[in-house]
Amino acid sequence: MDTTNNNNNNGHLNPAFVGSTVSIPGAYKSKDYPNVATQKGEGGLPGGSAGVQPGGVEAGGKQGKARPTWNSDLQFLMSCIALSVGLGNVWRFPFTALENGGGAFVIPYLIVLILVGKPVYYMEMLMGQFSSRGSVKVYDFSPIMRGIGYGQVLATGIVTTYYATLMALTLRYFVDSFYPTLPWSYCRPEWGSDCLDSGSQQHVSLANTTGVRTTSAEFYFTNIILREKASIDDGIGYPSWSLAISLAIAWIIIAAILFKGVKSSGKASYFLAIFPYVVMFVLLVRALSLPGAFDGVLYFLRPQWHKLLEPQVWYAAVTQVFFSLAICFGNIIMYSSYNRFGHNIYRDANIVTTLDTFTSLLSGVIIFGILGNLAYENNTTDISSVVNGGPGLAFISYPDAIAKFKVLPQLFSVLFFLMLFVLGIGSNVGMASCLSTVIKDQFVNLKNWAIVVGIALVGYFLGLLYITPGGQFVLNLLDFYGATFVALVLAIFELVAIGWIYGVKRLCRDVEFMLGIKTSLYYRICWAVITPLMMFTILIYTLVLYEPLKYKNYTYQPGVYVFGWCLTAFGICQVLFWAIPAVRRQPAELGLWGRIRKAFEPLPNWGPLDPHTLKRYQLFVQEGNVSALFRRSSIWHKIYDNIFG
Repeated sequence: MDTTNNNNNNGHLNPAFVGSTVSIPGAYKSKDYPNVATQKGEGGLPGGSAGVQPGGVEAGGKQGKARPTWNSDLQFLMSCIALSVGLGNVWRFPFTALENGGGAFVIPYLIVLILVGKPVYYMEMLMGQFSSRGSVKVYDFSPIMRGIGYGQVLATGIVTTYYATLMALTLRYFVDSFYPTLPWSYCRPEWGSDCLDSGSQQHVSLANTTGVRTTSAEFYFTNIILREKASIDDGIGYPSWSLAISLAIAWIIIAAILFKGVKSSGKASYFLAIFPYVVMFVLLVRALSLPGAFDGVLYFLRPQWHKLLEPQVWYAAVTQVFFSLAICFGNIIMYSSYNRFGHNIYRDANIVTTLDTFTSLLSGVIIFGILGNLAYENNTTDISSVVNGGPGLAFISYPDAIAKFKVLPQLFSVLFFLMLFVLGIGSNVGMASCLSTVIKDQFVNLKNWAIVVGIALVGYFLGLLYITPGGQFVLNLLDFYGATFVALVLAIFELVAIGWIYGVKRLCRDVEFMLGIKTSLYYRICWAVITPLMMFTILIYTLVLYEPLKYKNYTYQPGVYVFGWCLTAFGICQVLFWAIPAVRRQPAELGLWGRIRKAFEPLPNWGPLDPHTLKRYQLFVQEGNVSALFRRSSIWHKIYDNIFG
């Protein structure tokens, strides 16, 4: 991979060389633009001051205030880690692996990460930093595709509402951890003889017992925390008052952080990114010391090759990568848009994606070690049968392991649920920031506090749906139809828009202009062919083999599925809704087809936000356009040139 930084070039484009192949701009340099502060050291190494304050023209062409930026490059990296390394790793990855064959899921997950996750993460970082635009304004490179950003905002909003309720569950467990005896560690009489004390240190022989006994941790989560119903045919019920208070506290904390934007969240990112790993490594030691843990880890790591032929497993891998890395929701674009222009995001993208994978595998080893112990206690070799999958896994298996601690389980429980809350804060603040950025871009006169309070209030009242006795049924429905499926389809649109409408060649040109590095064939081929083709194939297989969504063994009523597909259509059709005004804004004298073609082209001010850098970039583009006049123009040559040019 060619990532050589052309630091010996002074970065200036000599107009006399326009049309030649001699002048190649290097990385962005602070000496070219004195009004832009950069860090100490070359290549954007973390640790210095990156308080870029470029005064200039906003995306809409108006003269505006300087765009806020990160206080340092390291804060950006830590914020990305806090955003991407979250409940998707600790909560979603283990139960997704459990539902898809354990070790069989790891292989497609790693393949999808390399062919989809890593290229898309880097691509979104590039687009955000290069343009200094949020997840909607970034489509100034092709205004007709702006609906992709709005559709992703809708999906992000849905995820934000139920993500906060998971934090409410975490707060409830955090408070319960202060009891002298952990309330989920023992069985209540009303749970009957099928209940197994989670706090028991002794192996219980079930050789003469039919079925698998349920731990007190699972009974506690289902019957006391969720008050879960067997079905929602007669309604979802009323919210839990204790969870409603917890949810309010969660949104108050989110809103408090959002009041100062990236300035305050950046400072908190060090704790948000580092603290969870301290607790996870302690958990790892404890989980692997439990009897039967080794069998659970083997189940997690041992591939079941026949599973690789099932499209559902690959679909699950794609959705897991989406949720784990938080790609294709606009969050990465939004965060990177607050970077200084020459920041080394190539390095950061590799660090975040690698660390995210490591965290997912680490949490998988921990959770399957615990499941192996539960199987041992239930005298069974079927790891997948000892606990139900779903979002409750992190609130069942982890607490079950904590209850087995001989020394101060309350202390460790407090630390663990504080860790989960910290993980949730890091991710939820990022998603809520994405929403506030979009709203602020559209309604520039609105005060930031009004936007934040509005998001918090709407998020809170919608979140009450998820903390009812039927709340997990609602969460499962909206997660699939409103977030996961919409994000998959819009991600394909995004890849086509950037890879073929804007063009891989132009994107690589922008990378060279901004970072002074050449883009490898790996990224070029993934952006143009492999990633969109792979995702499109998975989408087709998913539609062909689609089965009605279920929660556990419950099948929703027909009207619920109609609502779900309408929600999906509404999210995807944002592309069409926003394409119409984009075409209408074009000059009428061009005619219909001319206006459509014009709407695919970048706006006149597309490019870096700083006006000096923008002028330099426009000269660079002119050079490339002159060179293109001497190339062949057949369709096959255009395709080849877009990928390899």
